Amino acid sequence: MSTRLQWASLQVLRRLWFRATAFSAIAVAAALLATVVEPDVPPGLAARIDVEAVGTLLDIIATSMLSVAIFSLTALVAAHASATSNATPRATRILSEDNLSQNALGTFIGAFIYSLVGIVALQAGLYDQRGRVSLYVVTLAVLAVIVVALLRWIGHVLGMGRVGEITARVEKRTAEVMHRQHASPHLGGTPLAPGAGVPEGAVALYAGRSGHVRNIDMRALQQTAGRTGLRVHVASLPGTYADACRPLAWVVGGRPDRACRDGLREAFAVGDTRTFDQDPRFGMIVLAEIAVRALSPALNDPGTAIDVLERAARLLAIRAGPRETPAQVDYPDVHVPAVPLASLFEDVFAPIARDGAGMAEVGVRLQEALHGLALLGDAELARLAACHSAAALERARQRLEFAPDLERVRQAVAPVQALAPRR
Repeated sequence: MSTRLQWASLQVLRRLWFRATAFSAIAVAAALLATVVEPDVPPGLAARIDVEAVGTLLDIIATSMLSVAIFSLTALVAAHASATSNATPRATRILSEDNLSQNALGTFIGAFIYSLVGIVALQAGLYDQRGRVSLYVVTLAVLAVIVVALLRWIGHVLGMGRVGEITARVEKRTAEVMHRQHASPHLGGTPLAPGAGVPEGAVALYAGRSGHVRNIDMRALQQTAGRTGLRVHVASLPGTYADACRPLAWVVGGRPDRACRDGLREAFAVGDTRTFDQDPRFGMIVLAEIAVRALSPALNDPGTAIDVLERAARLLAIRAGPRETPAQVDYPDVHVPAVPLASLFEDVFAPIARDGAGMAEVGVRLQEALHGLALLGDAELARLAACHSAAALERARQRLEFAPDLERVRQAVAPVQALAPRR
């Protein structure tokens, strides 16, 4: 499990400004590199290359890269606006953290700064004839990088902001979390039964501020608990809103002093918004929001809702897959509940069943998705599938006025109910 420092560093690395700053620093270093390697340039090569051409190349790069960078930022802003209006505002974070977009923007801004530094250095007389040759060679390399970045960016920008592309990215990000959670459902801690009561004599640990739990540093919790001889029962998994009424954890085995409480509290990263990193429920909620927006009268796009149902079924099927190795307990003094499978079902299927109850095609595809999950052989999956299947049928009865449409949904329900575990 990542520590809080690693997680915080990852959040910084995902920011657009960081990538642009890093590329700009590399660009400045590349422009000044010519002054370092100029003694190694053969005199014969310096005589054969028109050194005045480097100034022209730098002028072209400075002019064109400024325009390209502005256009790219405009395209990224338009993609964010499209995602907000057609998908969900929660998906814009994925667009902001897209590696290809950040690399392209960083390349364009870095190339612009490189050309400016090169022009200033030329005007200041920092390069002799051989230095200008080395600057010319470096400029050719920068041009090659620009061409590759442009070609990749052109192919990428066409799909930015489209609902299908956004949905695919949300599924990919959620699948990564689901696989990690499936391999280690208790974050490496000791399993704690869902809904377990408060341990006798436990002391509540509250957050210093209200907000969503974004990350739990299990290593820090174990170190603090092991050093003080206490046990920690995590009460707020990532994604939970912790406030004055909802504790982060329960401390068992004694009363922690102030230093211990501060150490335990710092292991929980609390912020205003949820993130995908340790929170599979957030990914399912975002998918459901995309489907619900598509089912609204303003968009009337049942195809997107059906696409979300298929993706949600694939994600939930991960929970039924075999584990390559048994889950290890790396932090024995930290007791952690697993994310309830029922919550994942409720997050994605209930909103779609509610808003799609009046569309037979959505109702049928919902039942088919539930049937596919029930066939995986997991008793809990089959039970939850049957429960949501019956609820969706009841919603359809209240909304579908055309009898043949209701009959189609009813026929799709029968196979799901046939796989329900017998009590």
